[in-house]
Amino acid sequence: MPTLVLVRHGQSVWNLDNRFTGWWDVDLSEHGEAEAHQAGRLLAQEGLLPDVAHTSLLTRAIRTLNIVQEETGRLWVPVHRHWRLNERHYGDLTGLDKAAVRERYGDQQFRLWRRSYDVPPPPMAAGHPYDVSLDPRYVPGVVPRTECLADVVVRMVPYWYDAIAPDLLAGKVVLVAAHGNSLRALIKHLDQVPDQEIAELEIPTGVPIVYELGKGLVPTQRGGRWLGDPEAIAAATEAVRRQGERAS
Repeated sequence: MPTLVLVRHGQSVWNLDNRFTGWWDVDLSEHGEAEAHQAGRLLAQEGLLPDVAHTSLLTRAIRTLNIVQEETGRLWVPVHRHWRLNERHYGDLTGLDKAAVRERYGDQQFRLWRRSYDVPPPPMAAGHPYDVSLDPRYVPGVVPRTECLADVVVRMVPYWYDAIAPDLLAGKVVLVAAHGNSLRALIKHLDQVPDQEIAELEIPTGVPIVYELGKGLVPTQRGGRWLGDPEAIAAATEAVRRQGERAS
């Protein structure tokens, strides 16, 4: 039975600072490294050893993947990196503190930009300090100015059919280490989640999600199986949902 393992990267330094990150390249925090090690240990304990891996072009996902591979003894398996698995581009919000954005624009607008399916943030202005359009890892014209989740689905689905699905159909255990929104896009496609429902899905950092796939790569269990302590996962999920709130 084809097996797909999804892991959102461990906490990044901008996750820690509560900033909109998107396509800007930041590293893991110390806690994020620990989360990645724990994810790898959980997979090893389950005997879920990847035969091939896919990740984005962003350091936080690549390093998470490397750590998971180390913990599972699978540093040698093929790794495919692609911009189609990058995080959602947050446009002109990139680099801003989430709580400050919420206070300035109000709860409704903040939620629309952060979690609606089809409302993108304002596009990144020319000369923005976090513009990556000239980064050598991207070909000209690839980097968007802003994205909503619907845009991420459009760019992610071709990669699913061209790269991930063939590995699964070959009977491999496939590991995808990516980002909150690229994984939400993938889960939406896998589980055929309605637009409004996917907007409510929160994916905590460093928690492996295991999908066993049947005929036609249809999941045998909607939502997959989340590995780890249920109470810790619930707390981490709630922490993601509450991003943008000021610490009291």
